[in-house]
Amino acid sequence: MQHRPSRAGFTSTASRACTAMAVAALVFTTGPATAGRLRATQVHADGSASSATGVVRHGPNGGAAARGRVRTSDGQGNASTVSGAALRGPNGGTAQRAGTTSVAADGSASHQSGLSASGTQGSLTSSGSATRDAAGNIAQNRATTATSNSTGNGVQSSTSYNSGTGLSHSATCYDASGATITCR
Repeated sequence: MQHRPSRAGFTSTASRACTAMAVAALVFTTGPATAGRLRATQVHADGSASSATGVVRHGPNGGAAARGRVRTSDGQGNASTVSGAALRGPNGGTAQRAGTTSVAADGSASHQSGLSASGTQGSLTSSGSATRDAAGNIAQNRATTATSNSTGNGVQSSTSYNSGTGLSHSATCYDASGATITCR
């Protein structure tokens, strides 16, 4: 679907995409094996544009997935993307992810994302970010925590990279009582 409204409608695509994802989340809880898709684009006379996509799928055994993405640009070389996804397995496992990326006309960029998942074997959460300045210098970091349902043991890890200082990583493992144990 193509729209060419005035600049005043620029944010309405993002609103429609968010509404579509909310409806998808509601549909997520019911329904037979089905699928749905949304796609919308707006281009404006000033060169700015926005687009939104969304997909929802249901499996015959109770599994489901939904994902969406909104992209915007201002016609001056700056752009951003926001995306998200959610999954539910037929045995009750779930996973979610969300992220945002921005790129500026000067070549700088930033990204942030996070995810979480849980199921019969355990749970996981992870979040991170990355930046690149206009000169090309990069900095990244990610923190992750995972826990086993069978043992209660877990790990917390952190990884970072900086183009000036290099890579660093640390991990600490815990038993079910929270005492530090050797990571294997």
